[in-house]
Amino acid sequence: MQEVIKKILQPNNTKIVLCVLDGLGGLPKGGKTELEAATTPNLDELAKKGACGQHLPVAIGITPGSGAAHLGLFGYDPLKFEIGRGVLEALGLGLELTPNDLAIRGNFATVKYEGDTPYVMDRRAGRIPTQENIRIVARISEKVKEIDGVKVSITSGMEHRVAVIFTFPEPIPPGGDDIHDTDPQLEGKSPLVPKGNNPQAAKVAKVIEKFINQAAKVIRDEERANYLLLRGFAVHPNLASYKEAYGLDAACIATYPMYRGVAKLVGMDVLEVEDMTIKSEVETLKRDFDKYDFFYLHVKKTDSYGEDGNFDAKAGV
Repeated sequence: MQEVIKKILQPNNTKIVLCVLDGLGGLPKGGKTELEAATTPNLDELAKKGACGQHLPVAIGITPGSGAAHLGLFGYDPLKFEIGRGVLEALGLGLELTPNDLAIRGNFATVKYEGDTPYVMDRRAGRIPTQENIRIVARISEKVKEIDGVKVSITSGMEHRVAVIFTFPEPIPPGGDDIHDTDPQLEGKSPLVPKGNNPQAAKVAKVIEKFINQAAKVIRDEERANYLLLRGFAVHPNLASYKEAYGLDAACIATYPMYRGVAKLVGMDVLEVEDMTIKSEVETLKRDFDKYDFFYLHVKKTDSYGEDGNFDAKAGV
C-alpha cells in the first residue's frame, strides 16, 4: 500500500492531527461507560462536523498491544512489521540500538516470596515514583553489569517502567528475540521463566533468566519494587520513515517513552513537552503547528486510570 501511495502523493498546505486517547474504551458502571459519563462538548462538536467510523488496526479477532496498534494507526502493516515493546521503550528514552542489542521493556513489580518462589502481588509495584525507580535501577546497575560476556544496561523510564538492553559480542541472529514474556499478567501467579521459541532464542533466554535471578537478589529487600517482569524482547527493525512513506513532515507529542519510541521508529520528530498534562501537550501543538504537516498527539491518562480501575478519574480526563 505504501508503494502505491508514493506514486499518487500530492503536496498541499493542509494539516493532520492524529489524537489518540489511549485506552478510551471501558465497561459500564451504573449503566454508562467512562466516555458516556464524561462531559465531552468538544468531542461532541467534532463528531457533528466530521465523519465517524471504526478502525481495525490489525485484523478482526486480534487484540494488539500498543506497538502494533500504533503502527496500524500510522499506516504500517503490523503483521509485516512485528515490533517488540523493548525497542519502543528504548527509543522513547533516547537510547541508541545496534544489531548486537536486544531491547526489553521491564516493569518493576511487587512479589511475595514463599521460600524462594516469588508470587506477583502487584504487576506495577504501585506505580512507584520515577525517583524511586531511578534509585532502584542504580542498585541493580552497580551489581549486575555483565552476564556470560553479555553487557547489561538498565535505564529508568516513567514510574515503574524500565528499558533493559543486552549487548551481545556479535549481532543477534534472526529469530534470536523470539522469547516469551515473563509477566504472568495476573496477580497471585509466579513470574514466568523466559523461554525461546527456537534454538537461537533459547540461548538468549538463558542469559535473560540469569539476569532476572541476579537482579531479584539485589532488590529482594525493597518494600514495593522487589522484582522485574520483562516483556517485549526485540531487536531494531528497518522501517521506511513517515516522510518516505507518506511525504509528510511528522511530529510526535507524547509524555510516555513507549509512545515516543514508536513515533521515533517511523522517523517522526519527538517534541518536548513541559510536563505530563494534556494542557502542556496542546500548548506544544500550538507552538509548533506551523512546522509540520502531521501531528501524533497521545493522551496516556485515559489508559492509566483504566488500568487502575479508577472510573471517576478516567471520566474526568
